[in-house]
Amino acid sequence: MEFAGKTAVITGGATGIGLALAKQMGQAGARVIIFEPREDVLRESISALEALGVDAKYFTGDVTKLEDVEALADFAWEQNGRADIIVNNAGIGGPRTGILDTDIDEARALFEVNFFGVWNGIAAFGRRFRDDGLPSAIYSTASENALFNALPAGSGGAYVPSKHAVLALMDVFRREGDANIETGVIIPGWVATPMTRDMGMEADEFAAIIFKQMQAGEYHLVGHAYNVVRIEERQAEIRAAYAKYAPRYDGDDEYDVQTYVEKMKAKRDQ
Repeated sequence: MEFAGKTAVITGGATGIGLALAKQMGQAGARVIIFEPREDVLRESISALEALGVDAKYFTGDVTKLEDVEALADFAWEQNGRADIIVNNAGIGGPRTGILDTDIDEARALFEVNFFGVWNGIAAFGRRFRDDGLPSAIYSTASENALFNALPAGSGGAYVPSKHAVLALMDVFRREGDANIETGVIIPGWVATPMTRDMGMEADEFAAIIFKQMQAGEYHLVGHAYNVVRIEERQAEIRAAYAKYAPRYDGDDEYDVQTYVEKMKAKRDQ
């Protein structure tokens, strides 16, 4: 994706990873619009961006309300002609208690932000991108917790499942294949943000790593090398289960859905 002259909208863009990405995109020539509920925080962040020479605006609202996200899209089109990029970055940490001890209403509230907030951004901007057919991009922030449970046992709560859901949502969306819409899933590891009490990799450092991958058109946008160790641990456990109870055999693709669909399509095309 080329960012110069484009408009990038970033939810949760006033702090942490969102603000750091706003700096990267803005300094590459993009016009930036940041979005979140707290107007005082937005104003402070706009001042910081403008001090760097970034063309920046803000809009207040709540990602859990589709009408707010639609209003954000309206604002981008009215102010800048259109949006070219949406980064669905807004997220909360929520309760980190164990599943049995988590209040289900608190879990739903977390999913409203972390999962349905992302879906709202995809829907509100993606439909407009599809309709105008112009080069566009949709990025969404998942987490290393979308790939494995990075937290100690008993403290993942609703957060880890919400980030798994974002990864799945983006994977389904990219396979739907609107040719003009570039997609990417951002996978932070431990990054210093208000959510992590400012511990971990500096957000600006992480954003610089991710931004290079955005420019290169990558889908999995990654930044923490040791994540591979945890991914391999999980994969090894899954592979061991298959090796023991469902080992490969000749013709085992008979129950593979993709293989079946491809065969049916080939028959129709004959």
